Amino acid sequence: MAIPSISELSVLKALWKQQPLSAREIHDQVEPELGWSYSSTRKTLERMLDKGALRQHTRHGVQVYDAALEKVGTLAAFAHDFGKRVMEMDTPLPVNMFTGSKLVDEAELAQLEQLLQDWPDDQDAP
Repeated sequence: MAIPSISELSVLKALWKQQPLSAREIHDQVEPELGWSYSSTRKTLERMLDKGALRQHTRHGVQVYDAALEKVGTLAAFAHDFGKRVMEMDTPLPVNMFTGSKLVDEAELAQLEQLLQDWPDDQDAP
């Protein structure tokens, strides 16, 4: 699984909280964090569509977006990549670092812990 960029993760988080959303609704949610222009949001949405990270469809005559990437699996990949590449850790990140997150509930936290513990070593190979 390709790891989303930080800005792509912001878009995904907005959609995981509520979807589908229009480009304008997504922009309104990510702009305070990213400080982007609307055209930058549109460009990122196009790039994410090309990568298969988003799905686009028409709802009530408006183009809307859904996350094509599953939340817990994507967060596990992101956390695994951070632990390996940034922190140079060979063991999974402790799941308690995610406690208190507004992004995952208790069931998702348990699923995230399992995914991180069971992460196959061969996924690191090029």
